[in-house]
Amino acid sequence: MRRSGSTRRVGRTFRTVAAVVACGAALAALAAVPAQAREPGRHAPHWELKDSGTPEVRFRGLSAVSRNTAWVAGTAGTVLRTTDGGASWRNVSPPGAAELQFRDIEAFDARRAVVLAIGEGEASRIYRTHDGGATWTESFRNTDPRAFYDCLTFFDHRHGLAMSDPVDGRFRILSTGDGGRTWKVLPGDGMPAAQEGEAGFAASGQCLVASGPKDVWLATGGAARARVLHSTDRGLTWTAADSPIPAGDPARGVFGLAFRDRTHGLAVGGDYRADQASPQAAARTGDGGGTWRSAATPVPAYRSGVAWLPHSRSAALAVGPTGTDLTTDGGRTWRTVDIGSYDTVDCTPDLGCWAAGEKGRVARLEG
Repeated sequence: MRRSGSTRRVGRTFRTVAAVVACGAALAALAAVPAQAREPGRHAPHWELKDSGTPEVRFRGLSAVSRNTAWVAGTAGTVLRTTDGGASWRNVSPPGAAELQFRDIEAFDARRAVVLAIGEGEASRIYRTHDGGATWTESFRNTDPRAFYDCLTFFDHRHGLAMSDPVDGRFRILSTGDGGRTWKVLPGDGMPAAQEGEAGFAASGQCLVASGPKDVWLATGGAARARVLHSTDRGLTWTAADSPIPAGDPARGVFGLAFRDRTHGLAVGGDYRADQASPQAAARTGDGGGTWRSAATPVPAYRSGVAWLPHSRSAALAVGPTGTDLTTDGGRTWRTVDIGSYDTVDCTPDLGCWAAGEKGRVARLEG
């Protein structure tokens, strides 16, 4: 018998509530993991590695669509896609892209995705697919040798932005209104002047993030102060706020951002050099990025990726080469729950959390 619309809605609501309850139990178990965190096991919530078959690739681009579907992008022009929860991966890399370094990917579903390659001049490119990676169209190639594109983000399936390190003293913003088919450079008069040496970090695809239909944030480092820039009009005008995450060196600053709504956000970063400490490498905001406060107990080392847990107002994960940290109080305190190496993390409404990084590592949170 065909179910009525109200019956289907009740069914969906019941499944969502059950999923949230399960997620809460998983978070409680994660928080109980001993401080001397171990590699993932089978008897508690943990990152379960999914064999990507690409140990030579480092995946800094990740877009999770659901618990079953995810896309990753990385070195050697590599793009992979799974639709069965990571049990198998299909290499859907754009042809002729082996020399490119993909650092960000934004997927709308199992068939449509936009991927960004970084680099100076023409190395910065954007590709788009509408058929699951069977074919790709190059929709943007940078022709300005001064530009270096780092990250991209989408507000919805049509409107998105990409950002470049400063050109003529200001960060450069690309805009699309047709799902990445075409791009145009936005006027720079609404962008604050960049500091000397200021740039973005193409470390996790999270130096440019959006929340809602018009709000977007841009993370910076490398200069005297690590800043977060905020636009409420899809990149036309911006305001800048200092973050407490240390900068003052080309290797230091804010590397990743996550906003669960247009008000509450998290920032992580530090110093990406393995032999350097990263104090105060996490911060939070409750006013849309107007002001930032250091975490009382910050992440213990450099972190490049951060994501809010779905259906939670206070829980989030941060990842980096030396581990994964969990907060259950909105970024006030963080605790290491895993020591595996990951560069980026992303979560979906159906409680699918994925992470990716070096040596072809891709994992999904299980337990």
